Amino acid sequence: MEKGKMIASAAVIAVGLYLSGWALGHAIIEVKNRDRVVSVKGLAEREMPADMVIWPLTYKEIGDDLVSIYTTVNRKNETIISFLKKNGITDSEITVSAPQIIDMEAERYSSSRSPYRYNVTSVVTVTSGQVDKVRELMYEQTDLLKQGIAISVGEYQYRPQFMFTRLNDIKPEMIEEATKNARNAADKFAEDSDSRLGKIKKAYQGQFSIDDRDANTPYIKKIRIVTTVDYYLKD
Repeated sequence: MEKGKMIASAAVIAVGLYLSGWALGHAIIEVKNRDRVVSVKGLAEREMPADMVIWPLTYKEIGDDLVSIYTTVNRKNETIISFLKKNGITDSEITVSAPQIIDMEAERYSSSRSPYRYNVTSVVTVTSGQVDKVRELMYEQTDLLKQGIAISVGEYQYRPQFMFTRLNDIKPEMIEEATKNARNAADKFAEDSDSRLGKIKKAYQGQFSIDDRDANTPYIKKIRIVTTVDYYLKD
């Protein structure tokens, strides 16, 4: 009799475990169905002209007499400033840096010997919102060469920099455009999967990037934003 009761109890437990497992399995499936989500990205791009430029006008002087070099540097700086102001650049847009001096005799690790002791670099920097004007002057700097001032080019630390500073002016429109593009992609996915698009679950704005359009036109900027949006899907 006791053996029969044990068998009956075991059967009841087994059926109970089976039914609870069946219910749990269906519960998981239902949760997954309720949480069906599609994640899409939306892109917005703009090309904008730079609205700020930093233009370092750099030249070098060499010699053995430091006083004489300083005199020459001051004279050439005045010539550069006169050239800039004559062409519409204001005093507030011009900065003159202290000369950078290299004493060649103190360069103990130099592999070559210079015939001159001092190598002096002078930098006059234009920081301006007159981007088109400054670009014109970059082509007209040969006027300085005629006056004995050879502006250095090619050194990375003295290259002109073009910037776009009005991102806040276009940010809302670009975010809206990127979000619409993400919505269009989500709508297409829902249509292809015989579903309907639900509410937004999560949205990530992403980072704005500002880069040169290409190496030859650094004064034209490509501005880019990618948003990621998670939408619920409905049957």
